[in-house]
This record gives sequence, C-alpha cells and structure tokens, in this order.
Amino acid sequence: MSADARASAQQGGDVVGDLVIGARSGGPEPEGEGAEQLDGSDGSADAASAASADETTGSPKKKPKQRSFWKELPILVGIALILALVIKTFFVQAFSIPSGSMQNTLQIGDRVLVDKLTPWFGAEPERGEVVVFHDPGGWLSDEPAQQSDNAFVRGVQDVLSFVGLMPSANEKDLIKRVIAVGGDTVECQGTGPVKVNGNALDEPYIFPGNTPCGDKPFGPVQVPDNRIWVMGDHRADSLDSRFHQDQPGGGTVPVDNVVGRAFVVAWPISNWATLPVPDTFDQKGLAAAALPYAPPAAGAAIALPAVWWLRRYRR
Repeated sequence: MSADARASAQQGGDVVGDLVIGARSGGPEPEGEGAEQLDGSDGSADAASAASADETTGSPKKKPKQRSFWKELPILVGIALILALVIKTFFVQAFSIPSGSMQNTLQIGDRVLVDKLTPWFGAEPERGEVVVFHDPGGWLSDEPAQQSDNAFVRGVQDVLSFVGLMPSANEKDLIKRVIAVGGDTVECQGTGPVKVNGNALDEPYIFPGNTPCGDKPFGPVQVPDNRIWVMGDHRADSLDSRFHQDQPGGGTVPVDNVVGRAFVVAWPISNWATLPVPDTFDQKGLAAAALPYAPPAAGAAIALPAVWWLRRYRR
C-alpha cells in the first residue's frame, strides 16, 4: 500500500494489515426508516409476539359462582313472611267463620278476606256491609278459644296467624252485618220488617224460615255517633246487638272496634262469592232522617267562603 493510500486509510479507520476495518464514508449516517431497517425490526413483530404470549399464558376469566338454592331458600322464606305480615297488618286479613250466625251468606268453616286498608284513610262502616269487629265486651265471654291439643300444631297455627296466613284462634272477633250507623233510628216490631229511620228493609239474605226480628223484637233505638248496630243474617241463631242492649253502648259497637269489611269468601273454592251491599240499603230516604241538615250545611260551607272572596275582590 502506498504512503498516500495508507494515510487516507488511517483517516477513515483502523488498519489491520492491508484490511481496513470500520471504514466510514465520511457522510452522515442513515436515519428514519433506514435506521430502523438496520436494527432489523419495525416494532410490529414485538407487539404481535407479546399479544400471542398473553393469549397463551393468560388465565380465563372466572364466572361468578351462583349461590346454592338451599342457601337462598331461607332468605326467600323470610321475605315472604315479612310481606305477609305487612299485608295482614295494613291491607287484607283472613278470618274463619266459627258459627252459623251469618248463614246462609256465610257457612261454618268459610274463610273470608277482610279489607283493612280503607279504614286507614278514614272510611267508616256503612249500612249493609258485612264487618269483622273486636268484641266490645261480654259478647264472647262464654266462648273458649278453639285451639289444637297438639303443642306443635298450636305453635304452627300461632306463627301462621301472626303473619296473616291463618285466622287466629286467640282473637275474639265477631262478624255481623251493619244495619244502622251513628245517628240512625232502628227498630223491629213483631215479626218485622226491620226499619231504619222509618224505612222498611227488604232482606232476602235472611236465613230461610227466620223472621226479620227473629225472636227478639226491639226498639226504636237511637244509635249513638261513632257506633253501629249489627245483626246476623241467621236471626234465630245470632247473639247480636239485640241481645246486648243491657250493656254499655246499648248493644251498639264502637266504630274503632271494627277491623274491616269482609268483601269476599275465599275458601273453600266451592263457596267462593263476593259480599256486596244489598240493594235495600241504597233506597232513597234511608239516611234522610239521620242527616236532615247535611245538604244545607254543605251549601253554607261552600257559599260563605265564596261570598267572602267576592267582597274582598270588589274592594
């Protein structure tokens, strides 16, 4: 190698013998795509390789384990009992018919559903309704509670009656038909008919062979405010208001004692029926004597504020 060539080679790199190693062109090194190609990779291969590794090594997502039916069953039963208790307390309750005092409208052993909701909104018993009410005192004093002799059965009955799924044997409740309400005058002379405020009632629901008065004529009786006069449909087999006139209230029942109105016979299915108010209680003039001043009072209640507002407006 000549001296000039050797000197040129030393400027560009190292010399090992006659071979130049690490020779450089003297121009700028390649950048951008060229540089990446020199590295031998554009990054896509690494990403694909990483994704493939994740798929092969990653564990599958575990599905949430469903709770066993037997673990959920107590929760479901508890919710059902709570709902039943709420319904019994505020909405509807079942009652059993223990006697024949309401035949043939109700038979012994029938189960009726009683509306307990409307009294919460101030509704009061009306003439002709079949109602359940608490013993006002002395009406059921001689009747023992009907319970099973088996302790286990009694316990089950107590639980079911507490939540409203079965009538209670301990509650002293009665079921009768409302004949008159507070302010009414009611009477029944001889064999009848029963009269309310001087209007005779047509009572097709009375047990066949009975007379409207049964064997206990009464009246006239003035029913006090917030009380009701009740009678059974089986007049010859019903110890109702007629037989308790010597007690406080003169045989009438406080409205506060009324549990609610029986509106349907729910059991047995063969006896299923609704319990509507008979048409005789819708006759004109039945309530006229009880509330003779109601229409004028209502008119005055509306007119007085209207007159006051007009006079104020004219000023």
